[in-house]
Amino acid sequence: MKRRTLLFGGLAATLGAGLLVPSSTPAVAAPAAGATPAAAYPAAAAAMRAAGGAYAGWVGSGRRFLEFDPRGDGTAVEVVGDLATADRIAVVVPGVDTTLATFTSGLGGVERRAPATQAREVYSAAAAADPEAKIAVVAWLGYDPPEGIGLEAAREVRAHAGARNLDAFTRWLADRRPDARITLIGHSYGAVVVGLAAPALPPQVTALVALGAPGMGADDVADLHTRAAVYSALAPTDWIRRIPQVRLLGLGLGTRPSSDSFGATALPTGGVQGHDFYFSPGTASLAAIAAVVTK
Repeated sequence: MKRRTLLFGGLAATLGAGLLVPSSTPAVAAPAAGATPAAAYPAAAAAMRAAGGAYAGWVGSGRRFLEFDPRGDGTAVEVVGDLATADRIAVVVPGVDTTLATFTSGLGGVERRAPATQAREVYSAAAAADPEAKIAVVAWLGYDPPEGIGLEAAREVRAHAGARNLDAFTRWLADRRPDARITLIGHSYGAVVVGLAAPALPPQVTALVALGAPGMGADDVADLHTRAAVYSALAPTDWIRRIPQVRLLGLGLGTRPSSDSFGATALPTGGVQGHDFYFSPGTASLAAIAAVVTK
């Protein structure tokens, strides 16, 4: 398997120093094997009420979660739309620094960075693109992303753990909605999780979307070993372009999927003003994501 390598010093200069620390967040793969969404929602709601504070308020506002665990950095799997009837399902996989504390508010209090907001934007855009489609969008914080842009974010350790959980979750979805088409949308480091999950995904997963991705844990589309269509969007103003494509001594995330050599279908990025705007209303990227989800 070929790997593109650059000098380690280039990576260190770009990513900065970071400590390599193990994940402290419990794994969230999927609801129990025999569970239906209708059965999973009450269990998650009970856990959220027990946690109290804002989490109890999430339940009180009518939001629905398949999984919730406040331990460590926390995990949550929220559903927007009716998963029980959906024939188009999108799963948003977030990247670095996403925690339960920022799941709704967003990193730095910026809502567009929040998985909960991003899932709602995809849902609204997809529903507008095809009013006849039955759509559900999942905000999936089912793994422990790296903290900060340090060395841990340049390794695939967290992504491998996340990929195992994502594979289990998508299989759970496919078992319950076998006729639905599933799109996985990975933002930033989340795209690495999606890429590493690709070989084991069920056939119901028909599209993989990488947004602002440093890599997908692969050299090219063939290296993903998937029958799903692969799409990528990387804005000219996205700082992720400055991260070297490295494979050296356990560091590196593969070739950027936006590279011509990778072979992904490029999505437009008009209106995207940096790393965190791909889901923003009015951008060409959000419209393109909606088109992929409803295809």
